[in-house]
Amino acid sequence: MLSAWEESSTARVVPPARPRKLAKVPFVELADGRLQGVVSSGSDIERVYVSSIAAGSFGYACSTNNNRPCGGARGSFCKHIQALVGEAVLQYGAERVVRYLRIELADPQTDAAGLTAAMLATRPVPDPGKAPAAVFSRFLRHLAYLELGPSSTPLPELQWFPASRTAVA
Repeated sequence: MLSAWEESSTARVVPPARPRKLAKVPFVELADGRLQGVVSSGSDIERVYVSSIAAGSFGYACSTNNNRPCGGARGSFCKHIQALVGEAVLQYGAERVVRYLRIELADPQTDAAGLTAAMLATRPVPDPGKAPAAVFSRFLRHLAYLELGPSSTPLPELQWFPASRTAVA
């Protein structure tokens, strides 16, 4: 027997582990085998960085929304990647981030700085092969949904969600 939420046409949203401010890191996700997201520039209001860390290897990448490499991500995690890890811990909780990225920790109660230190201890290398376009595109799609007003009319791009268990003629 299906539960009520399984019969609904909406997906369950996991609430954040703790509230977070969206100004610095407006978008963070655990997807495609990476911790990835969009981080605002500290110096230019019109620039954002797409940052990511691969699960297991901790290979990292950081570049601007127009594919220019981050100057701080040379040989270590830049401040954008560090901010991404911090916000991921706020959004998902440290335990979930540790599990997803497969981080080996001596102390399971470690904060974001401890997670970063554990990953850096493995001497990760830059992994610029992962194009940030998909991450940035998902971020822009999320922004577009935020601009929509309340409505009961269907969205064409979400029509693949089943509305009910009955067949439509």
